[in-house]
Amino acid sequence: MRILFAGGGTAGHINPAVAIADYFKKQKPDTEILFAGTPKGMEARLVPQAGFAFAPIQVMGFYRSLSPKSMVHNLEAAGYLATANSRAKKIIKDFKPDLVIGTGGYVSGPIVRCAAKMGIKTAIHEQNAFPGVTTKLLSKHVDRIFLAVEEAKQYLDVSCPVEVVGNPVRESILLKTKSEARRELSIDDGFCILSFGGSLGAPVINRAAADLMAWHNGKKEINHIHATGRQGKEAFPGLLAERHTDVSKNPRIDVREYIDNMDSCLAAADMVVCRAGAITLSELEATGKPSVLIPSPYVAENHQYHNAMVLEHHGAAMVMEEKDYDGQKLIQFVEGLYNDREKLKELSKNASRLAILDTCEKIYRSLEALLKQV
Repeated sequence: MRILFAGGGTAGHINPAVAIADYFKKQKPDTEILFAGTPKGMEARLVPQAGFAFAPIQVMGFYRSLSPKSMVHNLEAAGYLATANSRAKKIIKDFKPDLVIGTGGYVSGPIVRCAAKMGIKTAIHEQNAFPGVTTKLLSKHVDRIFLAVEEAKQYLDVSCPVEVVGNPVRESILLKTKSEARRELSIDDGFCILSFGGSLGAPVINRAAADLMAWHNGKKEINHIHATGRQGKEAFPGLLAERHTDVSKNPRIDVREYIDNMDSCLAAADMVVCRAGAITLSELEATGKPSVLIPSPYVAENHQYHNAMVLEHHGAAMVMEEKDYDGQKLIQFVEGLYNDREKLKELSKNASRLAILDTCEKIYRSLEALLKQV
């Protein structure tokens, strides 16, 4: 079997593809796999690191702004678009895939569309609750559409071949236990907050962490792990100083730039404060973690807001839009969970009910059946 994956731009598009590819290789070791992606995107680094072959194709999205910078960008994007179809066709003809799977990002468009026109079996996986432009454009041309959440169905035509399968979750996230994680991190049985805003960091998440630390530092038996992100590393001490809070002598507070052991930190936490990326939310569900979600307003089609609202509607999280951030409201919510462990357990159970833990298996079985169709 030969499978061509197309996806990139963000880790949220790349990691699911790698997880699905890994699962196919485990089930059928002789499966040949190729990834198509942009040469300067994260996929150009992450895919070879995962051990898979990589074929570059230049694709770029268009900006909606009419600024001079955007116009220059759009001219370049138009140039790439003019050559994308021929490059996609060459990749497909050279590799001769039995199946083409798109996992999002602009690169999925020309590859999956070209494969469908050539009569090759095609599928796409949409990680978000609000399907992206590429998913919507391809939805009527592919053989399978895999969705992460039921709520995404409403944005697609009822005739589309849809299956709700969840998002792939890293095995290490699923296997790590709370007791094991707390031993690794030298954390006691006290309440534990985990907060992070991604590798670069998010100013509003750093504000939230500083507000929470000002509330609990030296007053509550609360452990707090916080990642400032690269851009927040220098600013975070100033946020604490503004709140007259010195955490340097508090062994319960762990402030770092980046979390490179998320499996342990997530397992150890009682609750999480973070953005609302699709894969992050799937990990919260898989581990049953109550959360305060502050969606990024800077992503395409505000999809993080739609992701977050799925958890809030199911009683698993509180959503606070960045423009409405209220430190006191945040503290009240967290304090409520700290003082009422039954409420904490209820939110945890609600998060767990949303979890789909066999995503890759569901996708594998569906595509196996698809390939057997004449």
